[in-house]
Amino acid sequence: MAGAGELSVARAVDDWRAWLAHERRASKHTLDAYNRDLALFLGFLTGHLGQEASLDDLAALRPADFRAFLAAEQARGRAKTSVARSLSVVRNFLRFLARRGLAENAAIGSVRTPKLPKPVPKALSIPEASDLLDAAETEGTEPWHGARDAAVMALLYGAGLRLGEALAVTRREAPVKEGTLTVVGKGKKTRAVPILPIVAEAVAAYVAMCPYDPGPDGALFLGARGGPLHPRLVQGAVARLRRALGLGDTTTPHALRHSFATHLLAEGADLRAIQELLGHASLATTQRYTKVDLTKLLEVHRAAHPRS
Repeated sequence: MAGAGELSVARAVDDWRAWLAHERRASKHTLDAYNRDLALFLGFLTGHLGQEASLDDLAALRPADFRAFLAAEQARGRAKTSVARSLSVVRNFLRFLARRGLAENAAIGSVRTPKLPKPVPKALSIPEASDLLDAAETEGTEPWHGARDAAVMALLYGAGLRLGEALAVTRREAPVKEGTLTVVGKGKKTRAVPILPIVAEAVAAYVAMCPYDPGPDGALFLGARGGPLHPRLVQGAVARLRRALGLGDTTTPHALRHSFATHLLAEGADLRAIQELLGHASLATTQRYTKVDLTKLLEVHRAAHPRS
């Protein structure tokens, strides 16, 4: 009976791999990684259950069994991200078994994925940010495309906007002059951000070159056919510039917002003021966001405090 169970699981694994390859179009790298993760789980079950797991065994697993696997993997020193990926692969395999009517396990639904540490944002250096904005003007299939991308990036780096916030600006709101821009952020909270002359110049140059008129309430930033600009086009432009300039893989539109905050802090700006400019509800978020250097903060404190 055990032999039949072993064959059934082995056959199910083969069918699952074939499904991933042919229906989900998974790459060889992904297939190999998934196979290793599932093999780890099945190998653990052999020791945990005292025998190789059958399909019936998989269906009968309890939350405590899955948690025991997670604990064992963490005890082996695997990174939380790797353990979380393994659990995701196990979920995927069990869903496949359920769809095929081979085994159904509802217990895994109550098992939480290990809490992952939030990645620390990475900022560009000041020269890198400047090079990126300068190079943006020369990119694009049409001159106005380059002017548009440069204007969007100027708002991200020069005003600390999120990409979605920049793309939500209307033609009526176009910050073509030095002053302030009212931004609607997360939770529909509004904030006023200062517009530097260099940012206003970039936006004004784009508006002058844009061949479309969306009307006062239309999107400021437009795509090649005159519709609202899609975030992926900005992400793609930054990716091309990143490769052309030899910048790191972490150079994304959002990295420009990180850079805005980090560079302000490095120049001695008040952390709470940066919090307001970014639209963060929590100061703790701003601290993590700006990769706060405690040594730098102490230097700023000593320089600014009246009793220093």
